Amino acid sequence: MGRTTERRRVLRLREQQGSYRPDALAAEEPLEIRINGEALTVTMRTPGHDFDLVAGFLVGEGLAGTAEDLVALRYCAGTDPDGLQTYNVIDASLRGGAVAPVSAHRNLLTTSACGLCGRESVDAVRMRVPHDVGADTLRVSPDLLYGLPEALRAAQKVFDSTGGLHAAGLFSGDGELLCLREDVGRHNAVDKVVGWALRAGALPLTGHLLMVSGRASFELTQKAAMAGLPLLAAVSAPSSLAVDLAEELGLTLVGFLRGHGANVYAGAERVALP
Repeated sequence: MGRTTERRRVLRLREQQGSYRPDALAAEEPLEIRINGEALTVTMRTPGHDFDLVAGFLVGEGLAGTAEDLVALRYCAGTDPDGLQTYNVIDASLRGGAVAPVSAHRNLLTTSACGLCGRESVDAVRMRVPHDVGADTLRVSPDLLYGLPEALRAAQKVFDSTGGLHAAGLFSGDGELLCLREDVGRHNAVDKVVGWALRAGALPLTGHLLMVSGRASFELTQKAAMAGLPLLAAVSAPSSLAVDLAEELGLTLVGFLRGHGANVYAGAERVALP
């Protein structure tokens, strides 16, 4: 469990010189997700906080909205060639013995780079958001926003050794870091944070903020809204579809949050300027 890093021997080049040395890599392994014994999807992820990952994934799919919806999570039998448990299959039991609807099944492998593959249509995803994030009364100052990236980076333990992981951090309305998760997939990192909140009985995340280390995609914006988050901030740029969705839902979307600067692409009324 917790195989977040692996060691590899690499040739390190510096100017015209080269030397062999061990290097730490972020681990990436498949995780099969089942619902009440029925296979739903396979996602590539960094092992660790797997139950949070599955719980958050179910929130994003509209299959769970409260802690009561999730009856149990368990690892299924799965071994490597040496007969050791791989911890790469998780079965989720949902309230009422529910199974995944046909529209939620994914026929394609969900990679660590793209979590939206296999969905029937973008429009079908837009219609499932259960929370009115536009009505959230959260207000933040520019200084509070400027402090988020440093707080996120300071808590990235695995990134320090590998340099190869995305991070997502859940913050309170006054800027306190409540939960941080890392993963090779940015959408997995967000799922792990949302799953932590679901299992803690904290959904919807009214009055909270989500900060991510990469860009803000349509899918991350949708995942934030599904969790009831009124504000999503990212170190890099958002996509045009992410901005469209944020405007439609009344979610505040902040991009290029670095140093003492940022762009607010949607929901600017939540940023309280002096």
